[in-house]
Order: sequence, then C-alpha cells, then structure tokens
Amino acid sequence: MSSQRGYFTVDEVRTAEAELFTRVPEGMPMHRAAYGLATVVAGELRARTGGIAGRSVLLLVGSGDNGGDVLWAGSMLRRRGVAVTAVLLNPDRAHSKGLAALRKAGGRIRTASEVSPSGDAAGSSRGTAILDETDSDAPDLVIDGIVGISGRGPLRPKAAELVAALHVPFIAADLPSGVGPDTGAVTGPAVRADVTVTFGAYKPVHALAAPYCGRIELVPIGLRLPEPHLAALEPAEIGAGWPTPGPTDDKYTQGVTGICAGSAAYPGAAVLCTGAAVAATSGMVRYAGTGAAEVLDHFPEVIAAPTISSTGRVQSWVFGPGAGTDADASKRLAEILSTDLPVVVDADGLTLLAADPDLVLGRTAPTVLTPHAGEFARLTGHEVGQDRVSAARDLAESWQLTVLLKGRATLVATPGRPVLVNEAGGSWAATAGAGDVLSGVIGALLAAGRDPAWSAAAAARAHALAANLAAHENHPSAAPTSATPLLDHLRPAIRILRALAAR
Repeated sequence: MSSQRGYFTVDEVRTAEAELFTRVPEGMPMHRAAYGLATVVAGELRARTGGIAGRSVLLLVGSGDNGGDVLWAGSMLRRRGVAVTAVLLNPDRAHSKGLAALRKAGGRIRTASEVSPSGDAAGSSRGTAILDETDSDAPDLVIDGIVGISGRGPLRPKAAELVAALHVPFIAADLPSGVGPDTGAVTGPAVRADVTVTFGAYKPVHALAAPYCGRIELVPIGLRLPEPHLAALEPAEIGAGWPTPGPTDDKYTQGVTGICAGSAAYPGAAVLCTGAAVAATSGMVRYAGTGAAEVLDHFPEVIAAPTISSTGRVQSWVFGPGAGTDADASKRLAEILSTDLPVVVDADGLTLLAADPDLVLGRTAPTVLTPHAGEFARLTGHEVGQDRVSAARDLAESWQLTVLLKGRATLVATPGRPVLVNEAGGSWAATAGAGDVLSGVIGALLAAGRDPAWSAAAAARAHALAANLAAHENHPSAAPTSATPLLDHLRPAIRILRALAAR
C-alpha cells in the first residue's frame, strides 16, 4: 500500500498501540508523540512570531493519554523558554506524570473552575485572555488536548466556552476535539484547528473533516498497522497510471468513450461531459443524443450519432447528465446497461435507477454510480447520515458495484476493497455542471482499461485539482469558479499529476 495513504479507525489504532506497548519501554510512545508535538508547535511559533523563547502557549488539557501527550509537550516547550500555562478541564483525571513534568519545568497549572472567558475576549482579534485580569498577555498558540481518539460527541459546555473565547491559532493533538474520529461528524461545538498533529497514524477524521483539521502533521511512534479499510491514492500514483499514448497506440487502442448525455432542455450537460472525456485521454469519444450540434460546435473531434445502436464501437459508456428521466431516457439507459461494457451512471441516470434498480442489479460488467447526498437518498431510501464511509460501502456491497459518493471528501466504495477517499482541499467544484465533467473523466479512464475504483478516485483527484486551479487562475487569492473553467483546467491538472510521478 506504499502508493496509498491509509486512514485507521480508533479500534485499529488501539490494537496497534497495544502491540507496540509489548515491545518498547513504558512511556516511550507518549514521549515520542509529545516530542513530535512540541517540535511542530515550536516550528509554528517561529513561523508565526519569529521566535520560540519568550513566546506563550496555552494548553487545554483533558483526561487520559491525549492530555498526557500535551502536558509532556508543554514541559519540553517550557525548557525552550516558552511560557506555558495548562488549563485542566478534569483536574482529578489529569495525566499524573505529564502534570508532574510540566510543573517541574516551571509551567503554570490552572483548573477550568479557576478561569472564565473575559468579557471582552469575544470582541478581541486575539482573544486577549480567557484567564483573569492577572494574565495580561494572550497566548500565541493554543494546544488542544481536550479529548483524544476515544472522545465522542461535541465539546462539553465548559470546554466549548473556553474554545469560543480564544481567537488565536489552535494546534490539535491527534484530532480536533469535538469531531468524530472515525466519521468526521460534527454535531455541536468543536475545535477548528490550524494544524493537527496526529500520532502514529492518520485517522478517518483527517480526511473526512479536513476543514476542522487544518494542515496535518504525522508523528511516527512505531505502530505496526494493518491494511487500511480507508485509503487515499497518492497523487504521484495517479499521475503514473494516467493513460497516455504508447509507441504502438492508435486512436482505437487508447480507449473509445461513449457519452449519452444532454437533452433539448440541458444541452450544456452534453458539452461538459463529452468535453471532459475528450480532455482526459487521447483516444476517441463518440456521442449519442440530441445535443450533437452543440457538442460538435465545441469539440469537432467527437464522432456523433443520433442513437446508441448507431454510435459504433465504444469501450465504455457514460449515461445521465442532463439526459432526462422520461420513458425514452429509461430505454437508452437499459440499452447501455444491457451491454458488457463498463458504464458510469450519473445525474438523471441515478434518478432512473432509483425508480427501477433492476436495471443495474446483477450486472457483472464494471459499473460506477456517482451520487451526491440527495441522489444517494433517492437510491437507498434514507439519508447518508454521519458515517459516510459506511453509507458508501453498504450501497456498493448491496448493489455489487462501485459507488462514488460526492462531497469535499469524495468516497469511492467497491465490494471487498478499501474505500478510497479524495479530500479536495476546498469546495470549488461545488458548482452546477461540475459533476458532468467528473463523470466524463471517469468514463474515459474506464475506456482506457483502468480499474473502476482507481478510475473513480483518480478522476476525483484530477477534477478537484482542476477546480482549484480554475479558482486560483493567475492569482494567489481564489475566486468562485464554474464548470466551464474547471473543464478548461483539466489538462493542466493532469500535467501536474504526471509531473509528480516523474520526480
């Protein structure tokens, strides 16, 4: 799995930790974690304030080992000249050895009952102090050690009050408190960190709730981890696997993509979906539908036909964007699904499948469904819920096909295999028509002979990168984008991925 980044559940990490404790001296894993955390905090202090000594750090400390990691890190920072104050949210359950280490290093210890948000904190750009008037200096950074991977649910009221009063950068230890470690669910007050320092392994929260995690830094502590059930393709792997013409290839051997999309009401969907297939690979794209004139006006290299039967030989089909949901559209979908070719079903095609799942159930050829949350609910009869990974996996297993569940963290589930996740790094692709582009890219990769799960995950990565490039075009600051510039940036995105593979 070296070409993938694994994300490990609480149970998987706990099992690995138990094994680690049998072969290293007691306390070593915590010291490794604390040293890594202190190193990242020191680097942030230097980057943000220009120095380390003389700076101020506030620790929000809960019970258990997570609090111990933070207290030990605080003692290390104190020895480097940082003013460290720890606020204990559960004084009776604070990690005793970590607490003793911080005291010995000269750190200040206070309990949550001794502090309260100052009246003017909410109006201060730095949250001048959550402590009383004797604490005149605001911290430069806050370390969140309120709860670790065993935590569940939102922040408790006192912790939420303290967090809300602070207006300085947060560094989370292992994960932002109040965010579900295995699901990324946020059901109430939670820490929104600028940096998260994770110990031993990446956890699902780091991909599923990235906006709450900020930049993620991994501190190895020696865990021996299993094969992950959730993983992300590395960009270099995507670039290395992206189809490009070989010395003996021609337009047919590289994959011929069939697109059945668009209608009189939605001709733009045909243009976007077909254009994405054209941009994604160097083979051939054939179009079947009523949007031929519009498609050819934008992409004269496409071969257009009025019907599926007259389209000619293709090696994959994409059906659905703007295709309609009437009886004629249903017949076209049934005709495509009756082939032994890989098929991507999106948009209106998903609505048709929700009404008649038998169209796809039992199909043995590769099949990829690409629902957003609303389409998922129509397909299954229930909402996605907080556990998106399980939701995608359950649909894939139940229908025996590949499911791409859209979102900032897009999930790709295939029966019997790890769920793949693509964290987009932003939500610039959340715009009308962007899904049409995505389905066209997936179809082109399938036509080139790529595995359906890989095709869906690789397409999601290139799609997200194209959206980010479009939003930042010629300027470091981003501006809203739309599907057309996203499509225009698809080839540059692929070039970047391929350049990463060449390093």
